[in-house]
Amino acid sequence: MRTQVAIVGAGPAGLLLSHLLGLEGIDSVLLERQTPDYVQARIRAGMLEAGTVGLLRDTGLGARLDVEGMEHRGIHLQWPGERHHLDFVDLVGRSVTIYGQTEITKDLMAAREKAGRPAYYSATDVTLHDVTGQPHVTFVDEAGRAQRVDADVVVGCDGFHGPSRASIPDAEVWERAYPFAWLGVLADVAPSADELIYAWHPDGFAMHSMRSPRVSRFYLQVAPDEDIAAWSDDRIWDALATRLGHPGWALETGPITEKSVLPMRSFVATPMRHGNLYLAGDAAHIVPPTGAKGLNLAVADVALLAKALTASLKDGRDELVDAYSDTALRRVWRCTHFSWWMTSMLHRHGDDFDAQLQLAQLRRTVTSAAAATELADNYSGLPL
Repeated sequence: MRTQVAIVGAGPAGLLLSHLLGLEGIDSVLLERQTPDYVQARIRAGMLEAGTVGLLRDTGLGARLDVEGMEHRGIHLQWPGERHHLDFVDLVGRSVTIYGQTEITKDLMAAREKAGRPAYYSATDVTLHDVTGQPHVTFVDEAGRAQRVDADVVVGCDGFHGPSRASIPDAEVWERAYPFAWLGVLADVAPSADELIYAWHPDGFAMHSMRSPRVSRFYLQVAPDEDIAAWSDDRIWDALATRLGHPGWALETGPITEKSVLPMRSFVATPMRHGNLYLAGDAAHIVPPTGAKGLNLAVADVALLAKALTASLKDGRDELVDAYSDTALRRVWRCTHFSWWMTSMLHRHGDDFDAQLQLAQLRRTVTSAAAATELADNYSGLPL
């Protein structure tokens, strides 16, 4: 088959890119190794920057978001005996919104089905060919038939383990593995706080988040090789109550419906373009989730790339595609630094000397308008 853009990976990045290109009349074909149900059910990020929310609304994807999304003015920073609220709207004039990645994926899949654009799920043996010339992608479809897609360009939105990044020879990689992980918990209980709580504690970091008015999300700092079987529901609730504890505040508990251990690392691969192959999202970079940047950074990549490909494929102007990698990487490194900074400030990862440095940074952040503004500006999202 023939298309203008072959997109490998049908997570939020690939689906959104296809949607944005479709609005400009540019054809695309999506290839995804997982089933639609698997893609739609993946539990991932839920915090959307102001720019992400604006893009979804401006491109016809904001109907359910406007009804079900939970707008937040800021976050709470906490350490034993102290809890402080940072109001992003007061500081930088922008809010953030809680709306799960699963819900965004549902909205994007529904929009794709309505537009009638082709997508191949359960695709195996996906292989990229001649990406510096006339690219094409071969794969085996769900029925076991060999298929080939010829395209003007290929975009890899296929995550860390996908084949796209491997098609870029001599890619340069920067990576940081953190000496801890998160135990993530989903529970059927109303949130116990109005906004997210980021808590430093001698036992380790803890976070109170939410997915809806009835579903809460929690995280506990654990070892990278933590045995999840050792964490009973009672142990989890006890640890959360201890690390999130604050005078006059009570943690509500309920049935835990999902728990998993999430490794923590930073990863950046360059360049993000090689010939007629472009990378976006986790195929090119991964950040620890402390700064809520992963999904938003993928959206920023896709928004930038959609404009660049539109200019190139419709108008023959290549200055934006030629600048794509350098332009995208400036934001990638800014967000990577912010995510590293938040992670380093909030997690126990050294001796007591390090702990005192972390507490000094936390006190500075909540008492200095300049420091609070810097956090708010990055967390709520730089302009797309």
